[in-house]
Amino acid sequence: MTVKIDSKIVKYAVLSKEETTPAPVTVVPVAEPEPVQQALGFSLEQMHEALERPEMLLGSTYKVKTPLSEHAMYITINDIVLNPGTPHEQRRPFEVFINSKNMDHFQWIVALTRIISAVFRKGGDVTFLVEELKSVFDPKGGYFKRGGKYMPSLVAEIGDVIESHLRLIGLLKDDGLDEHQQKLVAEKRAQYAARSVSDVAGGTAAGEFPAGATLCNKCQTRAVIVMDGCMTCLNCGDSKCG
Repeated sequence: MTVKIDSKIVKYAVLSKEETTPAPVTVVPVAEPEPVQQALGFSLEQMHEALERPEMLLGSTYKVKTPLSEHAMYITINDIVLNPGTPHEQRRPFEVFINSKNMDHFQWIVALTRIISAVFRKGGDVTFLVEELKSVFDPKGGYFKRGGKYMPSLVAEIGDVIESHLRLIGLLKDDGLDEHQQKLVAEKRAQYAARSVSDVAGGTAAGEFPAGATLCNKCQTRAVIVMDGCMTCLNCGDSKCG
């Protein structure tokens, strides 16, 4: 029997016949397959960094126009489909690309896309990226998107796009307003429309909010107006009066 010596030899001795008798072999039991995979009869494909990229991936491209540049930014997120054709089929983000005619931010945007893509391919829960990106604030100040939603930075805008995509493929659940809240917001908008038809024609009817609305601390949308002496958000229904 060949024995590999990994350390330096400092002394030696001749063993007797009894001492050279091989030790009993310990049999290590083979791990049983997981109950789910055993019941299915095949192994579920999981997202991991060693997973090879297919020749074709499904993708979505989002156009982002910010007041920071006269040129739009295009964000493409490609997805890989795991376990296709089975009840366990799942769509997971695999890579992200950002392109624009504006080259001012080219260097750090390329670095950011590579890091995000690496996190996507690592597998596991990648939804944490949304909050991490959306919590980045520009020291020069943020801006308002169309519709009155506040974006604290360009990085936060990228995080907002990723959040929308994760909701699209089902990795994030939509935590929108319930039926009661939707009814309340609709009533508030109807009341405001009855009071100020001009504001509705100029903003709310086009999917925006009145020009004099202020920022809501809950949904970060410029949709707070004074109704019946109370600050009320026309987007999420938040009200200081309950």
